[in-house]
Amino acid sequence: MAAAKYLALISGKLKQVAATVTSAGAGDDGKIVALDSTGKLDATVLPVGIGADTKVIVASENLSAGDFVNVWNDSGTAKVRKADASSTAKEAHGFVLSAVTTGNNASVYLEGTNTQLSSLTLGGLYFLSGSSAGAITTTAPSTAGYIVQQVGVALSATELSFEPQQTVEVA
Repeated sequence: MAAAKYLALISGKLKQVAATVTSAGAGDDGKIVALDSTGKLDATVLPVGIGADTKVIVASENLSAGDFVNVWNDSGTAKVRKADASSTAKEAHGFVLSAVTTGNNASVYLEGTNTQLSSLTLGGLYFLSGSSAGAITTTAPSTAGYIVQQVGVALSATELSFEPQQTVEVA
């Protein structure tokens, strides 16, 4: 859907101008803002500190929408990969709402609601999975060397409020 239009006085003439849906920064100052296709304001038009706490980080592996991810140090460069409670112990630092292929930028949500899940039990507590990287489960891992990390509570069958807890290694 195209952005709504408004009349603006430009160089002494009235012209029809499309409202801004996403912002490129200071060059868009003074423009009128429109809602995006989801009926919400795009995060690019909000000031820093308002809206979702996100960070754009290069993916070091393919990520699926809804994956819980681990931020790691690749020789001084932040990268993101699927979180995993197995013996590789990659705790969850955030999640992605869109699929990303290796080497491309991922918008990592460091807090908020993961809306790209399915088959959750309303009110259920969820833990990082030890058997499926990037996934969650209602059963905490019990295998020695794995980590237990509670990641949040289900708000519906498709939404989880991401509230990561400190990890504990299973003895």
